[in-house]
Order: sequence, then C-alpha cells, then structure tokens
Amino acid sequence: MVYILLDEIPDENLVLKGETFKYLVKVRRHSTGDIISFRSKKDMKILYTYEIEFVDNRSLSLKKNSQSLSEVKAKKSLHIAWCIIDSKSIEKILPSLSEIGVERISFINCDRTQKNFKLDFKRFDRILESSMQQCGRSTYIEFDNYKNIESFINYFPQTKVFDFCDKVLDNSENIQTVLIGCEGGFSQKEKEFLKSSDVFRLDTPMILRSESAVMAVASKILF
Repeated sequence: MVYILLDEIPDENLVLKGETFKYLVKVRRHSTGDIISFRSKKDMKILYTYEIEFVDNRSLSLKKNSQSLSEVKAKKSLHIAWCIIDSKSIEKILPSLSEIGVERISFINCDRTQKNFKLDFKRFDRILESSMQQCGRSTYIEFDNYKNIESFINYFPQTKVFDFCDKVLDNSENIQTVLIGCEGGFSQKEKEFLKSSDVFRLDTPMILRSESAVMAVASKILF
C-alpha cells in the first residue's frame, strides 16, 4: 500500500486503531521508527509522512515527519462514455480503470441497457479508494450520467465511438473522449445517429464484452 487515506486532514500526531492498526501492524509488520504515508480526502494533493513512535496491543502512535504537494495521475486525460451494464461488472473493472489513469466515466442509458440496473456512485468511490491506496493515485475517477447517447454527444461532439466497422484504431493521440456500448452494442437507431461520428475498432477478430472493450480501449489510448 502506497499511502493510507484519511477522512480528515491529519494533526501533528496520529493515533490509529481498528482495521488500520491491524493492517499496518499485523499484516504489514510495521514497527517503531517506520515511516508511513497518508493522504486526506479533504485535500488529496498533499502527501503526509508520519513516523511510528509507539505501538501497543491495540493502537499505534505517529508523529508528523513531512508534508508535500504530490499529485499522482495519468499523463493523458481520458473521458469514457459507457453505456450502462450490470453494476457488478462495472465494480469488478473499476480498480483497473483507476490504476491505468482513466479520469472520468459518464454512464449513459442506451436503447439496450436493462432498466433494472442501478448505479451507486458512493459505492464506486469506496471501491476506488482501495485501488488508489494501492497504486498511489491521488485523484478519484469522476462519475456522472446522461439519459441517452444524443444528450451526451450534444455536450461532447468530438467523441470517438468504439463499434464494429472497417477502421482500425492506429493513432490514439487525439482521443480524449470515447463512447463504448453496452452488451449487444448500439441499436440501429443509435447507429444512425452516430454515423457522422468518428468510429473505430481494435485490431482483433474477437467480439469483446462491454467491460473488456472499456479496458482494452482505455489501455490502448492511455499507453
């Protein structure tokens, strides 16, 4: 774990108990004199380091060692427009999308989205926090949602579209926003609406699930 995420900005001295104590002492085997890094949800840009001064059976006491401005994020910005799929499938891939540096995800209700799917952005944030502490990232993925593809494209007309077509993606430098469909792809009505957009596919003969497509496309663009 690169750092520990705290709810508040830490004081000069910290006392940690509960699960955080168990993780640091029982799992990571930290002891007196070790330096631990922290970030606060109130200001994620600041990295704090603390030295462990004392450890007992239920808690450890730490004293501030340093603080510095330290933002960790991808070199390139990527905004994914993702037609809604089962939230369980989304949750499984969120940590990986966080680790490779996706900046924003807009979820879209499309013609083939099952209407019973509900998105819990607070739960998504909690999932991201574990990933961020592991990979060192200092920003959350931003989440929002749109009622349909048309409304999204009206806001982001330069969006590139991932779909079945002849054009293979060979240069991703100018892609900042990409639209990816749900299971079953875009409806004929949506394809008609998107026909004037820049549409591409990946160089593979396989049909990708929606979450596989999101991960593959994001990796191709960001790396």
